[in-house]
Amino acid sequence: MTPYFTDTLLAAPRAGAYADEYRVAEEFIDMLTGKQTIYQCMRLADEVAARGGEPLPAAEYKAEYLRRLDMRIRDRKAALQNGAARPDDYTVTGAAQFLSALSAHMPLYLASGTDEKDVRYEAGLLDVVRYFERIHGATDDTLDCSKEAVINSVIAAQAGGRLLGFGDGYVEIELIKRSGGYAVAVATDEQHRGRIDRRKRKRLLEAGADACVPDFRHADKLLEFLGLIK
Repeated sequence: MTPYFTDTLLAAPRAGAYADEYRVAEEFIDMLTGKQTIYQCMRLADEVAARGGEPLPAAEYKAEYLRRLDMRIRDRKAALQNGAARPDDYTVTGAAQFLSALSAHMPLYLASGTDEKDVRYEAGLLDVVRYFERIHGATDDTLDCSKEAVINSVIAAQAGGRLLGFGDGYVEIELIKRSGGYAVAVATDEQHRGRIDRRKRKRLLEAGADACVPDFRHADKLLEFLGLIK
């Protein structure tokens, strides 16, 4: 997303240098991660207009982004479908094992800013559907924050229960904290497994995260830390 948005900003009449526009795109993408993709595209349109350009409708930016994303991950999906790759190859280390252990203690819900049909399809490919009571993603007919709606419905259904949330986006961490929950930031360094991405960590702690992990390889220790096992 960031390279595509950067190139779009650079095409505007009053665009700055590449490095400057890259930082602008990276910043607003990060701050909106967790909301529906259309929100990032709406912000892109605003930034293009601010630079004297004639922005496309946000829906067109989203369609182009999804086209580029599909080209990038098409081979990964095929590899999962034909067995050439395993789900563990494309998930945060220890995620499936942690979900399995966590689901024994509480109902789990998955919420994403990605289109719902894609969330459900990819969750199936990654073999994590079985761990969740419900799966939610973005839909074309609403701009309501799907994650906020899910959090509110969970609170309503689990009156008096404890809300525990995990996420790598500023938006969901804020939502979890605003709802009185305990937020665990997942600041995975996607290029180097096992390491914390310090930029992500800083941003998510600023959003109010109570704890931060690089991955889920130490599931038992994390469950113990959260007070779910002794």
